[in-house]
Amino acid sequence: MEKTVYARIYGIVQGVGLRYSAMMKAKELGLKGYVKNMPDLSVELEVEGEEEKIKELLDFIKNGIRWAKVEKIETTFKNYMGKYRDFNIVH
Repeated sequence: MEKTVYARIYGIVQGVGLRYSAMMKAKELGLKGYVKNMPDLSVELEVEGEEEKIKELLDFIKNGIRWAKVEKIETTFKNYMGKYRDFNIVH
């Protein structure tokens, strides 16, 4: 089932390649959306696609990025909106 997920990622998550790694993994999984650094040093993510693929991306972000130290990921699952065509880093 397709979903849209909004997430905030906390910990040592800026300046460690998290956005680029998340973008590449999302594209590999066929997901759409964006990832963005926030002023409070967290990272914002909105992603659309198959729910299992989204969970795989979130697990990768939490455990698979070498220099990142993710302390927590807050997620909000929503109905699929279909508003993205690609996955990008937003500045």
